[in-house]
Amino acid sequence: MISRIDLRGDAFPANGIDRDLLPRAELDVEAALEKVRPICDDVHHRGTAALIDYAERFDGVRIERVRVPAEALTRALEELDPAVRAALEESIRRARLVHREQRRTDTTVQVVPGGTVTERWVPVERVGLYVPGGRSVYPSSVIMNVVPAQEAGVGSMAVASPPQADFDGLPHPTILAACALLGVDEVYAAGGAQAVAMFAYGTDECRAANMVTGPGNIWVAAAKRLLKGRIGIDAEAGPTEIAVLADHTADPVHVAADLISQAEHDPLAASVLVTDSEELADAVEKELEAQVAATKHVEDRIVPALGGRQSGIVLVDGIEQGLAVVDAYAAEHLEIQTENAAQVAARVRNAGAIFVGPYAPVSLGDYAAGSNHVLPTGGCACHSSGLSVQSFLRGIHVVDYTREALAEVAGHVVTLAEAEDLPAHGAAVKARFDWKVPDGK
Repeated sequence: MISRIDLRGDAFPANGIDRDLLPRAELDVEAALEKVRPICDDVHHRGTAALIDYAERFDGVRIERVRVPAEALTRALEELDPAVRAALEESIRRARLVHREQRRTDTTVQVVPGGTVTERWVPVERVGLYVPGGRSVYPSSVIMNVVPAQEAGVGSMAVASPPQADFDGLPHPTILAACALLGVDEVYAAGGAQAVAMFAYGTDECRAANMVTGPGNIWVAAAKRLLKGRIGIDAEAGPTEIAVLADHTADPVHVAADLISQAEHDPLAASVLVTDSEELADAVEKELEAQVAATKHVEDRIVPALGGRQSGIVLVDGIEQGLAVVDAYAAEHLEIQTENAAQVAARVRNAGAIFVGPYAPVSLGDYAAGSNHVLPTGGCACHSSGLSVQSFLRGIHVVDYTREALAEVAGHVVTLAEAEDLPAHGAAVKARFDWKVPDGK
């Protein structure tokens, strides 16, 4: 059901781990670019009409309008299962506790008497928040997008989620209810690359946004790459992935359950166990067989995910090697199930989020830890962070110098300008002190 990679002994690379040695899905975003380009261009030129046509083509439903009526949001919240509402409200409460503490404060540094530089944090004016649909419904992704944007102080936000044939062309009612709970009243029935293009270019129904965030499939990732620059993006988040670093103390029941929990998302989802215990690896394989047989989404998601080249068990000689492997892999979600798990977790450098010990499964982070589950995938955790309040803020430096403070450093500015053969830069300083500006130099 799941393959093994044995890096013990001489098989462990002496010069460090090559990422190509490790399990990873084959996702050709570059190839997908050429397929999403005409879709994005069409939305740019035809707007709402194109979105309606793509809803019929890709989602199997003909819709009359893209924006969700206000009464549909109200109705979805009124009809929401009370237990689901209570769970969403608790998830929102915990997410606010964590994200509120991420707010940045302006800082002013007096560089010299009369000369200050202030870093002022300003929220993005308008954001488009993408919530996936299709195989599953993700009201939790509404929370993970909306809460940090609200806590950052974003003034205008819109949510897009694919139209559903089962719900008369509206997004799933639980997604609509989550939007209503959070006070978001601008929601669009649009999915895939066309939704990203809607946010990038705007339509007669939807005003263009400055930024788009949220997870999605390869088509969403490709549209983000294509339109980056026209619109800001968080990351090209692809199929989900989990890595578990475990030793002989880990419970194979827990490990197997956690690997399956991510495999049920998508046939391209990645589930990776890194361990120095062959006995644990054997026990986990047995547990996978038993637990998969007792769950849902087996043939269409879990079995192809666990059996794909993106998943596997990696055997190493010790936790030191295990840390090298998980740092090279840079997982979206990384669980540490070892002795002294907190100390081991503190040494990890590359991960979207780290889950410490046997009672912090990834599922907790997906819904109710208070952390954010919109995280970098595909190894991008070695250079990118998950979604947070900071994602929606821009730092602006405000420079305030008096005449005397500028005079003190003017000579250095002129010298550096001339060293870079940019004499007009120096002249801009000289002009303020009646210095003679050499003509043509």
